[in-house]
Amino acid sequence: MGKHSSAGERAAEKKAALAKVVRKVKAGKFAASSKARVDAVMKAAEHSGLLGEKSKRIGGRISPALIEQAKKHTGIETDTDLIEFALAAVALDDDFGSVFRKTRGTVDPDLKLGF
Repeated sequence: MGKHSSAGERAAEKKAALAKVVRKVKAGKFAASSKARVDAVMKAAEHSGLLGEKSKRIGGRISPALIEQAKKHTGIETDTDLIEFALAAVALDDDFGSVFRKTRGTVDPDLKLGF
């Protein structure tokens, strides 16, 4: 997206990028890149002390399609590991996007950053 793109061009480019992601998800092509994410989340959860004793049991009814797609997307094979990853990802979420948006424009534009 160039500096001089119109709003319509930017919207079309975003739509095309989203369509590409959807195609990859439907094809299950995220497993390789997601493995690194899964490993990073689980290491962070372990480091944070979130993966201690496993004494709590949870249950619920979930769409089989959702479970299978999540397994394809992450490369995780068992329901237990998938639930553990999902909970760890939520527990470790730092809300970066929201914080980033709130701080937009708060840095002095005259600040010299050294590049």
